[in-house]
Amino acid sequence: MIRNYLTVARRNLVRNKSYTTLNVFGLALSMACSILIFMMVSYHLSFDRFHANADRIYRIVTGTGAANALSSAGVYVPMGRVFRDEYTFAEKTGRVATNYGTTISIPGTRSTNKFREAIAFAEPEFLEIMSFPFVQGRPAALAEPDRVVITEAIGQKLFGDQNPVGKTIRLDNRMDVTVTGVLQNIPANTDRREEIYVSFANLKPYNDWFHEENWTGISGNMQCFVLLKPTVPVAEAEKAFTAISQKYIKDATERKNVFRLQPIADIHFNLNYDGRMDKTNLWALSLIGLLLIVTACVNFVNLATAQALKRAKEIGIRKVLGSERAQLFWQFIAETGIIAVFAMLVAVGVAYLLMPLLNQLFQIDLSIMINYQLVGFLVALTILVTLLSGSYPGLILAGFQPILALKGKLSQKHVGGFSIRRVLVVGQLAISQILIIGTIVITSQMRFSQQSDLGFNKNSVVLLPMPVQEAAKMSTLKSQFMQLPGVENVSFCMQAPASQAVNMTSVRFDNRDKDEDFLIRTKDADEAYMPTFDLKLVAGRNILHSDTTREFVINETAVKALGIKSPQEALGKILITSKGRRRGPIVGVMKDFFNNSFRGAIDPICLRANLGEYGNCAVKINLQSRRETLTSLEKIWNTSFPEFIYSYQFVDDQVAQFYALDELILKLIQFFAIIAISISCLGLFGMISFMAAQKTKEIGIRKALGAGVESIVWLFSKEFIQLTGIAVLVATPIAWWAMHRWLQDFVYKIGIEWWMFALSGTVALSIVLLTVSYQSVKAALVNPVKSLRSE
Repeated sequence: MIRNYLTVARRNLVRNKSYTTLNVFGLALSMACSILIFMMVSYHLSFDRFHANADRIYRIVTGTGAANALSSAGVYVPMGRVFRDEYTFAEKTGRVATNYGTTISIPGTRSTNKFREAIAFAEPEFLEIMSFPFVQGRPAALAEPDRVVITEAIGQKLFGDQNPVGKTIRLDNRMDVTVTGVLQNIPANTDRREEIYVSFANLKPYNDWFHEENWTGISGNMQCFVLLKPTVPVAEAEKAFTAISQKYIKDATERKNVFRLQPIADIHFNLNYDGRMDKTNLWALSLIGLLLIVTACVNFVNLATAQALKRAKEIGIRKVLGSERAQLFWQFIAETGIIAVFAMLVAVGVAYLLMPLLNQLFQIDLSIMINYQLVGFLVALTILVTLLSGSYPGLILAGFQPILALKGKLSQKHVGGFSIRRVLVVGQLAISQILIIGTIVITSQMRFSQQSDLGFNKNSVVLLPMPVQEAAKMSTLKSQFMQLPGVENVSFCMQAPASQAVNMTSVRFDNRDKDEDFLIRTKDADEAYMPTFDLKLVAGRNILHSDTTREFVINETAVKALGIKSPQEALGKILITSKGRRRGPIVGVMKDFFNNSFRGAIDPICLRANLGEYGNCAVKINLQSRRETLTSLEKIWNTSFPEFIYSYQFVDDQVAQFYALDELILKLIQFFAIIAISISCLGLFGMISFMAAQKTKEIGIRKALGAGVESIVWLFSKEFIQLTGIAVLVATPIAWWAMHRWLQDFVYKIGIEWWMFALSGTVALSIVLLTVSYQSVKAALVNPVKSLRSE
């Protein structure tokens, strides 16, 4: 029976080649996109789930008590040690502190044998908690000072084919450590990407701020992971943090901090704690994949029901010969299944060809590798497509009355009429409309973010890292830079005005007896910072660079947050930051600038001189001589710091990183919108071809009576214009709701305007008319004599 089904199905499909081809390509396009989406979603959902005890691994995170403070993935330096020593909730507790951009070299070798890499100062317990397999050594290798564990890739990079164990590497040209262990290369699906783990005992000598009694500051780079005991509830363990705060934290504001345990599987998706991917975006992509499948299945249903009348006599004969309704239904399902299988094979090939593009866009390394998850998805998708596409046409065909079928008296009303197909076409076009509107709105928001005046100069300032912060060396470097004809100004600073780095501190104003209920963001920089970045004063003057004088310039938002009526009233008042360690007068008020992405409000900001905290050199250059100036900067920098690695970044590139994920999502939506439109066009092309064949004699009569080409084209076009209009009406509220929800993430945003929907409708209508017109013009140009010859 099954063999008969397949044989008959094959013959029918071969007999209707154009019908088969349209369906295969439409389904293949949607299936290929679904495969890519499935692989990307699966990849992101797999992050950090490979650890042996992933369900019991947590990271301690901080929510600060200040009104405007950001959440932090970091904790106080001693927090992990106290939690481990004084409480028994966890099997293991391990701290890890990351330093990005460390210069790695081998002592005694040529200076060219060096590179920049992130390193992590880790306790042995951290590597015991994580499932990063050792090739040589074990976690206890980090128990003693001056020890380092590296990955195989780093070992190969440093020592080639030699055994790295026992060899020495140098960190930032000032600390030597010995390799005592080698890890397998870190898998791609983890947010812990460090490949060099240094003994935690070396952290304080490397950076004195990370000392064991530091309960006055939280750094996002200082993190702590715990492996809870199987029977310990998370809520019970979190109570310990409240007790630790009350016991060790003296500052009243900081005692308001709330610590909680974040599951390791949540790290990748929680953007409040440095997550890399918004899970909402994954579900949105999954929904788009499903809608593309539905769009292709709608094509199939429309074409199959339109073709049903051609098979009326075949069905009538089969019923007269004893075929039952169920047999005829499964016969059509078999035909659909063959098309779905062919489409799946084509889809896998298309997905394979598109995979490099996806990897490049998302900076990932996916490949189509046979595994049970992918095979299961492909099988399930093929079955789903077969049932969605074949069920309705199969029921229509199986329901034909044999007498009417054999007499040729079946009409469109017997195959569901045009009403069902109209509904399906409207749904198909509405899906395309939603994607087009989404593309327009997101593009407009991105353009608004990129073209808006941020309140500072981002286009002509380049940041160079400052590995050594010695006053004499910095002065010499600035003098040499300023002598270059393409350099307009030079400033030493911690960061640019807009940066993803967060440096916030408590603040107390003038003679008030307690800290404010907000934190102020600090910008440590010299007196050249404001002219370099074109920051504007609204009152007072710029800070003076001095080793003894402590002065502040605050922004307009800080003035408002402090409850001061005007910028002039703030001048001369005392500002106290950093738990009383920094105290000085407010000498100026600067105009607000955007220090965050447009998703976040402008923070209260203070600019202060703080030699020793200048991690960057900001150089304002003339863009007309950009190449020559950058070459000269590199030569001078390499001469000043021969033992370190030169690198630079333009501030506008740094700002662009705020919207990197949005840009990727936009490109994906644009791509899927094109695919959805292409699938819809394939369906419309098939439909109009069928309609042209059905109306051949009508067209011939109309032309014989004097009808022109334009009237024939209008005969076909008017219905699809109406359907497109209905699709626009259906898609508009759905798209408005979806885009309104998306824009709610932004504090500074565009409005959703009428022209966006009008433009989307115009684009859709133009594409529909082009598709319909081609086939209708072709039908209109047929000689009426040929059309009426049989009459």
